Amino acid sequence: EEVWTRVAAIEASPTCPWGSAQPMVWVFGYGSIIWKPDFPFSRSLSCYAKGYKRVWWQGSTDHRGVPGAPGRTVTLEERPGSIVWGRAFEIEAEDWEGGVREDLAVREKQYDTLRKLDLHARGSSGSEEIVAVRGALTWIATPRSENYLGPLPMEELASQIATSRGPSGPNSEYLLMLAEALRKHGLEDGELDVLERKVREHLRRNKD
Repeated sequence: EEVWTRVAAIEASPTCPWGSAQPMVWVFGYGSIIWKPDFPFSRSLSCYAKGYKRVWWQGSTDHRGVPGAPGRTVTLEERPGSIVWGRAFEIEAEDWEGGVREDLAVREKQYDTLRKLDLHARGSSGSEEIVAVRGALTWIATPRSENYLGPLPMEELASQIATSRGPSGPNSEYLLMLAEALRKHGLEDGELDVLERKVREHLRRNKD
């Protein structure tokens, strides 16, 4: 009921991100949506949002942790000069209205901000920047979110991710699947690479 109320409130707003009578909707995934979209889409592409950085500052008590022992998932922090690579998914209007919108509202219910972003990609020359998608929807957790945790030193972050578990499985699985998906699509995130190595070290030590 709470999710439906939030969706209805957004749609009633004159600045509703998805507008009305759209032939399709684009969704930008920078976390688990990259490797587990779980919704029908007509096509997808690799692209990046400018002015944002992927950070592990959102707590998860419904998927990768539990109340009192949250896991960590990614959100976006506004960071001038930064870019964040992800995947954009084109969803037909019929599918969007037929259930994808509500499913995503439930899935992203711990993220408090729904935002429209223009997404960029490299042109055929490899150096030219083009606007690949305009107004893609993405969910962001800000300090206003109930489960927002904020930054943590890398070692402590790795330890928390390596030991947390929730209804959707180990927190480490979320990180490892994200890292693997970025590599599969040729996308870069140097900090994620470092964090992945540290989490794997913690997992090996915990296993021993």
